[in-house]
Amino acid sequence: MWSSSVVARNTAVLLTLSLLKLSKGSSVVKSGVSNYSFPDDFIFGVGTSAFQIEGGWNEGGKGESIWDTYLHKHPTFTYDHSNGDVAADSYHHYMEDIEMIKNLGVQAYRMSISWPRILPNGTDNNINQEGVKYYRTIFEELVKANITPVVTLFHWDMPTPFMDLGGWTNAKVIDYFEDYARVAFSLYGDLVKMWLTINEPKENCITSYGLDISAPALNLHGLGEYLCTHNSLLAHARVYRMYEKEFKPDQKGKLSIVLDASMGLPKDPNKPEDVEAAENYLQMHLGMFAHPIFSEEGDYPRIVREKVNNMSRLQGYSRSRLPYFTDEEITALRGSADFFALNHYITELMSPPTMEPNWKVPSINQDTGVKMETDPLWPMFGAEWQHVYPPGFRKLFNWLQNNYQILKKIPIIVTENGMTDFGGTKDYDRVDYYNDFLYQLLLAIHEDGCNVKGYFAWSLMDVLEWTAGYTYTFGLYSVDFNSPNRTRTPKLSAYNYANIVRTRRIGFDYIKRPEDLNTITSK
Repeated sequence: MWSSSVVARNTAVLLTLSLLKLSKGSSVVKSGVSNYSFPDDFIFGVGTSAFQIEGGWNEGGKGESIWDTYLHKHPTFTYDHSNGDVAADSYHHYMEDIEMIKNLGVQAYRMSISWPRILPNGTDNNINQEGVKYYRTIFEELVKANITPVVTLFHWDMPTPFMDLGGWTNAKVIDYFEDYARVAFSLYGDLVKMWLTINEPKENCITSYGLDISAPALNLHGLGEYLCTHNSLLAHARVYRMYEKEFKPDQKGKLSIVLDASMGLPKDPNKPEDVEAAENYLQMHLGMFAHPIFSEEGDYPRIVREKVNNMSRLQGYSRSRLPYFTDEEITALRGSADFFALNHYITELMSPPTMEPNWKVPSINQDTGVKMETDPLWPMFGAEWQHVYPPGFRKLFNWLQNNYQILKKIPIIVTENGMTDFGGTKDYDRVDYYNDFLYQLLLAIHEDGCNVKGYFAWSLMDVLEWTAGYTYTFGLYSVDFNSPNRTRTPKLSAYNYANIVRTRRIGFDYIKRPEDLNTITSK
């Protein structure tokens, strides 16, 4: 199990080189209307998650999530020392939220169920009827408004009792997650036809278990992220097969898992070692989660297995730090998705380093062995991690479709994409962001033949951004967090997005900066 595969590596390098040749339409049209339109069957939506908007943390019989508990115990953990006790107060203002969604004209709303709001202890022997009614009312109102609810079961707010057991590092949590999913399908499957099991297992596993960036900040680097990854994938497979057998024949729904992916590009595309570094990054940070589900052979990618095995051996471990799937588990995982749910925000440049000073030993970063950086010319408008490079979006679609042949049969749906800034309603940069990224998506569809069938803007409104608190915002609607009513106000980006949804084209001149107006009128 410790061998290397030169053939697989060379194939990966050639594949990445072929992607770099995608030069058509790499620049964005900045005026007029996009030359392509979104297909009639393309779905537009917006998204949020329960912990980030609901508040009502101890109301209506809700139990505590790990984020409730951790932020109460560590009040300075977030940048601005905030928490989610009230957040956008959607627990009391959900009808306003639905009205905002209606005003955007989108066909779908991605939201999540708070696991401890319907199962206060996490287990299915105690179902909280107030929580059950809360979500059923929302789903009924959405359906009444012809808005499709797309529901995530786990968006990082695990019930606190399970975190005390080790969370996703404990395989027993798979059983409890299956029980919770069965309750949700039984309660809401007549209304909800699109389900997502787990949001961004990579981000959750690395930042919460491998590092100390997100709650519960276990910092079990080199071990925790792989245990979490393994158990999260198995939990997804368990729930998919359970839904397939017990609910899908009658409810006719679809189910997937949400994978987040930055696009990795070689820092110098003329250097084979940089091309290889980009492919290594993509396999370790995306393929590790996608390959078991979407590839024809299943299991972790060969290069991922080799890298973790070899590094584990060099570090003196008697076994690999990355667990193995059984043959039955490989079979259960393979094909366990009805669509590819993709979250994307950034592109990074890759090159092979010797050892980076910020790497922990052991860790997934050390196992990957790739230096990540961004082009200083790429703009940054909010969070320091988000440098904006729209063409990477298109390249990512092509990488996925070239790696996973099943994506010619099942669609890719973008379940999150959006931009950070520091607040305000005149968000011209966010208007440009959506125009530019959606144009790259159009090029991927019309010029590259990528099977992309949906796009959810993140997020509907300003929300609690986890560890960042309220220091930067993503929303199409501004939320006044100093107001007791959490007043919502549409931003320019909301009007722009609504125009794209309505016309199914991108109007680059629909909203222009004041300094650009004279240029337009003088033409």
